[in-house]
Amino acid sequence: MVSFLIIQTASIGDVILTTPLMESLHAAFPEAKIDLLVKKGHEVLFEGHPFLRRVIPWDKSSRKYLRLVGLTRTIRSSRYQHVINIQRFGSTGWITACSGARFRSGFNKNPFSVFFTHRPAHILSADGHPVHEVDRNLSLISYLEIKSLRKPKLYPSLSDQATVSGYKKVPYLCIAPASLWFTKQFPAEKWIGFLDAVPKDLMVYLTGSAQDESLCESIMHRTRHRSVISLAGKLTLLQTAALMKDARMNFVNDSAPQHLASAVDAPVSAIFCSTVPSFGFGPLSENSSVIETGEPLKCRPCGLHGHHRCPEEHFQCALTIQINQLLERIPG
Repeated sequence: MVSFLIIQTASIGDVILTTPLMESLHAAFPEAKIDLLVKKGHEVLFEGHPFLRRVIPWDKSSRKYLRLVGLTRTIRSSRYQHVINIQRFGSTGWITACSGARFRSGFNKNPFSVFFTHRPAHILSADGHPVHEVDRNLSLISYLEIKSLRKPKLYPSLSDQATVSGYKKVPYLCIAPASLWFTKQFPAEKWIGFLDAVPKDLMVYLTGSAQDESLCESIMHRTRHRSVISLAGKLTLLQTAALMKDARMNFVNDSAPQHLASAVDAPVSAIFCSTVPSFGFGPLSENSSVIETGEPLKCRPCGLHGHHRCPEEHFQCALTIQINQLLERIPG
């Protein structure tokens, strides 16, 4: 029986954008054994997954390279036929090169790519047209010549859906106001201004991790909108996805919640501040849009990833986004 190992130990959003590759492999090889290697903590995204055989967590918090040696041995002993490495870092390249798999696929920028059997280029744009991260990932299985499925997909369980069912008794919006990076996060004052203008008959749920609790609580207490509840730290990722699924609209930054919404085809409006969708990380839900400044800022984008502060110290890429741009995305 054919067996695959997919390697993606980056952030939550990156892991979610791996799922079209998994869906494509499963559709082409329904009986295949498909395993996934992720950073420890991200395995919760795949609890109860219908066709993943195993999710392998890599604990990078301590003794990273000692654990890498043990992990490499485990993977080699598993005798995978295909190892597909989405990352471009040496550690995952080493795992791939030492896997013993007949087919070893990874991007040509990986320092160990000389040992891969398939090494496509990692392309941000082709002929002037941006390439989505999903399509970059799918290029890693182009050697199989199978049909590619582009939609991210996660599978909240019946229990996840039951947990959030009580929140769905009234029409509601979801807002994920936080980001790991300052320059990718719509400012709290702008979120508050938006909430002040949201129709009063709509409930609003603020979502996020436990680390986002203080931000969500601050926004909730400072807005004049009275129907706001902070759920930060109270829901798992899959429960949050189940809640987002039936929202009138989900408002997010260019961050993991954007991809969480795409993975359940929830309506989503993604706010891009310092980054731009042409990097290939835009939303993929059927009802999705990007909200960004209309100002021709020479400093934008200021990098492929976010920064802990605005390099120009004015943050105009966020501050010039108008509240009406968000309000227009609330269904009438």
